[in-house]
Amino acid sequence: MMNVPMTIGSLLERAEKFFPKKVVVSRTLSGIHRFTYKEIGERTRKLASALEKLGIKKGDRVGTFAWNHHRHLEIYFAAPGMGAVLHTINIRLSPEHLSYIINHAEDKILFVDEDLLPLIERNQDKFKTVEAYVIMTDSQELPETTLAPVYSYEELLREGDPGFGFLKDIDENEPAGMCFTSATTGNPKGVVYSHRGIVLHSFSFGLADTAALSETDICMPVVPMFHVNAWGLPFAATWFGSTQVLPGPMFTPNLLAELIEQEKVTFTAGVPTIWLGLLNELEKGSYDTSSLRAIVCGGSAAPRGMIKAFETKYKIPFHHAYGMTETTPLATVSRLKSYQLGLDEDEILDIRSKQGLLVPGLEMKVVGGNGEVKWDGKEAGELLLRGPWIADEYYRDERSAEAFRDGWLYTGDVATVDEEGTIKLVDRTKDLIKSGGEWISSVDLENALMAHEAVFEASVVAVPHPEWQERPVACVVLKEAFRGKVGKQELLEFITPQFAKWWLPDDIVFMEEIPKTSVGKFLKRALREQLKDHLTQKS
Repeated sequence: MMNVPMTIGSLLERAEKFFPKKVVVSRTLSGIHRFTYKEIGERTRKLASALEKLGIKKGDRVGTFAWNHHRHLEIYFAAPGMGAVLHTINIRLSPEHLSYIINHAEDKILFVDEDLLPLIERNQDKFKTVEAYVIMTDSQELPETTLAPVYSYEELLREGDPGFGFLKDIDENEPAGMCFTSATTGNPKGVVYSHRGIVLHSFSFGLADTAALSETDICMPVVPMFHVNAWGLPFAATWFGSTQVLPGPMFTPNLLAELIEQEKVTFTAGVPTIWLGLLNELEKGSYDTSSLRAIVCGGSAAPRGMIKAFETKYKIPFHHAYGMTETTPLATVSRLKSYQLGLDEDEILDIRSKQGLLVPGLEMKVVGGNGEVKWDGKEAGELLLRGPWIADEYYRDERSAEAFRDGWLYTGDVATVDEEGTIKLVDRTKDLIKSGGEWISSVDLENALMAHEAVFEASVVAVPHPEWQERPVACVVLKEAFRGKVGKQELLEFITPQFAKWWLPDDIVFMEEIPKTSVGKFLKRALREQLKDHLTQKS
């Protein structure tokens, strides 16, 4: 067989050649813009040539600090296409973590959205390796800034070469991109992605039994392009020639609903908090969502009640998926097998609410205290993964030793596997609640609470207990219409039939908002700190 390297540049080349008329719909601060793949290709090549003129060399880190829009998409291909490494930076990180990852990655140049400039300006004196800044704006003139030296994105393109050729002599195992985890403790951990890993991961999105992404799709990645490369969707959608809808800065549930209706979006992906917000919006307004063939949800477990509402009330197929920064990220997708299609609604919902089957190309083990667990849907253990788009270390980080052992990634996620091979996440190892020597799953309690019609969000955490070691306490945000009308007792009575008595939360704390991580997951560390004070005051 021919030894032809798999490279990022080849993905865009295919879109340019076979789908030049297909469109990228991009929302920026000034409104909606439309570019064909032919135009995106020309702009990307101009940008790659501009990077070369600015002194960017093979292996240099190119940082982005931006929302989901066409310019960010162009950098996705320009940087790796000319041999550099794309580093997408989480715009919601703390100043300390922001400085840490830019310095640790050794970013040489930063591309920054106009409205995000203050976050970079405040920290610029801490950046040790950044040599230049490029501002992305729709305005003809650059905004005032303390950054220096500074360049205009569009001006660089005007001076760029539209015929610039992507490198062909790149080893497919060389770095193409990198992301950092959203740390809940300690500094974020860096993961470097190879050209080969990203291309193979992109293949997986097109498989019929995973996401079935294709040229016919109108794909809207709501997951940020700074969060594990928007789960790899910009790479896959470009390669397959899918129309892309990039929702841009500071979007709202209302805006997402309007984009779905106006652009006839068929496929979209994001974390549960996004879909809870959209569901709330759909219940308030009147939107045509009939074009949607799939919502993909990952990042944390989706509430069973939310899945049911999308599937039964709005007739939108809802696919649970699982992955992490270390897995590029797609690892499992919840899809029904052919002989499961005739099951009753509750049985189908049971399957939909699990994280699903392993994506072809990967291997897994679920290991408990006595070795690999039985595939009985009951015995739990830590999920281990390996495969061609699974990381094998953190970037220059001593914590690699605890996460990567014997050729496997130890995910830190506790799971069960049923007779069909379907994964169900029970909890993170650090979020399991140990009460009287027995384990309680915070995820199961959260899903049960969120099945109540009054509950918008619920997060369950462990609090210290003098007798039982730890006990669960639930933090709940009620939907506006139910505030003041639904109390603790009603919620406890609602979930009581589903659990043993000792599983039930010792308390339910009503909140205006549950603190979240930079990528929209519940920040349980902050909740535990808050509840320490709450329980002290209560006693």
